[in-house]
Amino acid sequence: MIVTLTANPSLDRTVALPGPLERGEVQRAVSVSQESGGKGVNVSRALVASGLETVAVLPGADSDPVLAGLHDGKVPFASLAIGEPLRTNVALTEPGGVTTKINEPGPVLSEEQQEALIVLLLERSRGASWVVLAGSLPPGFPADFYATVTRRLRSANNGSAPLIAVDSSGEPLAGAVADARPDGTSPEGISGKPDLLKPNAEELAELAAAAGFALASTADELEADPVAAAAAAAAVVRSGVGAVLATLGSKGAVLVTADGAWLATHPPVAAVSTVGAGDSALAGYLLAHGQGAAPADCLRQAVAHGAAAASLPGSTVPAVHQTTPDAVTITALRKD
Repeated sequence: MIVTLTANPSLDRTVALPGPLERGEVQRAVSVSQESGGKGVNVSRALVASGLETVAVLPGADSDPVLAGLHDGKVPFASLAIGEPLRTNVALTEPGGVTTKINEPGPVLSEEQQEALIVLLLERSRGASWVVLAGSLPPGFPADFYATVTRRLRSANNGSAPLIAVDSSGEPLAGAVADARPDGTSPEGISGKPDLLKPNAEELAELAAAAGFALASTADELEADPVAAAAAAAAVVRSGVGAVLATLGSKGAVLVTADGAWLATHPPVAAVSTVGAGDSALAGYLLAHGQGAAPADCLRQAVAHGAAAASLPGSTVPAVHQTTPDAVTITALRKD
């Protein structure tokens, strides 16, 4: 069982344009589609597509279009009614896969509702193999929310806590890896750092700098130089994170653990939409991990899933039979 938490879910509308986006002009869409979304929701959707057991935990009323979409898609979920509608995000896709996203902030949850959401997650995570904490946080959430949830999960499960993956950006991502004490633990001695972190190149650059990585690199530089990306990810691992799966766009992805570093690349695909590609990559990693695959092969399936997602329209997620892991090339890298 893999449980996902999406604190700020959305109804994701994708508008496909016939040509490049022209600011200030009227353009007619080629097609419009919508899916229940948010990073954790997308991971659960991808797991369901491949026949894996999952539960998506999220706020929202049963009548909300986001939850109705999950019901229609047969994605199991556990929801916390909050009395407000969930947000709608819009993605504009151009030929070739160039995507422009417009994301709403989302509803405000009170401190009591935030606590109730954590309690709901704790209840549904008993016996889970992984818990995925993913996406942005609604207005008013503390930046260290994911670290707090991680400690709560580990404290509540008495040594048998699920593995925890985090996929976010900005302050929530920084808060997920910030040290509560010099050793990264809470006053109770429980670490709030995840077992797996899934940044993109831009997020990896920010994380590495915060971890004291001496060689400052931009996202473009990390995408162009996987050895540098592996070194940056290794700095994050040394800070106490279990492993880093860093997606590098069309350049593939790197995985760094305490024991090694690998690069995975996939032959070029005809990109249609990059919406949800990173979420699908994380789902592919978790799928392979659940099958007992070695780290390099978890990376292989992650890149295969991400490539397949980029070739599909809108925020469509691939099933495992739509992926081509045999086409992925794995290269061992130095991590320092």
